[in-house]
Amino acid sequence: MTQRPRALFAMASRYVPGLFPAPVLERLHAVADLDPDVVAENFGEVELADVEVLITGWRCPPITADVLERAPRLRAAFHAAGGVKAHVTEACWERGLRITSAADANALPVAEFSLAAILFAGKDAFRERESYRSHRTPGDPASGGEPGNYGARVGVIGASRTGRRLIELLRPFDFRVSVTDPFLDQEGAARLGVELLELPELLAASDIVTVQAPDLPETRNLLDTAELALLRDGATLVNTARGALVNTAALTRELATGRIKAVLDVTEPEVLPPGHPLWTLPNVFLTPHLAGSRGNELARLGASAVRELELFAAGKPAAYPVHRAALARLA
Repeated sequence: MTQRPRALFAMASRYVPGLFPAPVLERLHAVADLDPDVVAENFGEVELADVEVLITGWRCPPITADVLERAPRLRAAFHAAGGVKAHVTEACWERGLRITSAADANALPVAEFSLAAILFAGKDAFRERESYRSHRTPGDPASGGEPGNYGARVGVIGASRTGRRLIELLRPFDFRVSVTDPFLDQEGAARLGVELLELPELLAASDIVTVQAPDLPETRNLLDTAELALLRDGATLVNTARGALVNTAALTRELATGRIKAVLDVTEPEVLPPGHPLWTLPNVFLTPHLAGSRGNELARLGASAVRELELFAAGKPAAYPVHRAALARLA
């Protein structure tokens, strides 16, 4: 490895400006040799012989054995996004590539969005907005039976990166927070400062349930008819993870009764077909998968990848490595 490794962008070129605005690109140029105008959307169209580092992003083509054969000096791939399964192949692990991800950086805006959804849901702000629009009368804070956030129970499904970030953000508020995760034990929950419950207990005990688990074969339809029926009357389901974790048909049936509410940033399918009830149900707040990094938040992902490059060039360990053994548990 040289002091200034030769690097190459590998992603859809339209993402480069947002991920690497001038200040981030300046940091990159300070530590590596890279032509910002050359972006590998297809590895067959670029020269790879001298490339030591790939800076990958969304729509990065797969790094196959054939690609590695053409890139004999390649030692690392630093991802300026979350999941790496689409481009990291077995050949990468066999080569011993250093693989990193910006999933931790992307967890923050998702956690922030989830916190906002929880706070609004606790005040029943989405329903009240519609009522205010229709009746033009103010709410009465002294009326009984109204919702609020003081002492409300929040259940977090998944002690993932986002789930843990969300738990941190919830700490200053007067919530009672519980979590469910098959890979978390009581000691780990105690360190997070939350109560560990099995999924059925969490669903039945929570005023607001937020889904933060990864989309894996074993989590598909994690919340189905039986699980959704456990939610208490008036509870709100927040999903900023993936739509496939919740059975859409079962959720639609439950929401159609008016018994529960939902804040859905993701659905299955995405986008829902025209005429689907979730578009118009008054107890559903639907947003177009915007919780993750957007706009100027993209620069945080690029900066994360550049930080990994700086550590690599300095001969230091990666900050957020992706390990082969853990890949099956990652989204």
